[in-house]
Amino acid sequence: MTRSIRFLTFLMLGALSGLAPSLLQAQDAKWVSLFDGKTMEGWEKVGKVESKWEVLDGALAGSGPASMLVSTQGPYKNFKYRAEVKINDKGNSGLYFRCTRKPGFSDGYEAQIDSTHSDPIRTGSLYGMCHVYKRLVEPDTWFTYELEVRDDVWRGKNMTRIKITINGDELYEYLDFEKTFKEGHFAFQQHDPGSKVSIRKIEVMELPEAAKK
Repeated sequence: MTRSIRFLTFLMLGALSGLAPSLLQAQDAKWVSLFDGKTMEGWEKVGKVESKWEVLDGALAGSGPASMLVSTQGPYKNFKYRAEVKINDKGNSGLYFRCTRKPGFSDGYEAQIDSTHSDPIRTGSLYGMCHVYKRLVEPDTWFTYELEVRDDVWRGKNMTRIKITINGDELYEYLDFEKTFKEGHFAFQQHDPGSKVSIRKIEVMELPEAAKK
């Protein structure tokens, strides 16, 4: 190895060692699948015994009375999360995050899944916090739901940033200064007997803590 190459290598190693740990962690972050497309492994039903969750055509499928299907992985705090979802006509469901291990319908943040249900709060809404009333996706149509969630500081105040994206279109970023739910699990809601929801390609990427400001 020539002297110039050794010197360049030394400079590169020094620069890398000076990077903040959070930046190095961000560079190493990768998507991790939470559903194998074949079995219910890693998922557990919470709720009415008669409610049904199964794997159909490579997707988790919910039907019947009210229940929640909870990921046994976690808890998670700062992350990117995405899944492909389909809801039937007049159906209602929810994509939950930072929820409890045995959740009811209000035990975590809920990204609404609803195209034509009697509840006018549609897909893309952060239920109870930021509502979308326009139909963004048609019923019985696959779409991609993406979230980015992280604790941060804005103008000296601690808060949780929640960014919601549908089919690659970023809808908004909600700032929750109450930090309503600190960390938790992922789950899907089976809302009522008339609803049929399907979910596939469920992935999470953990993110580092935000730098102190």
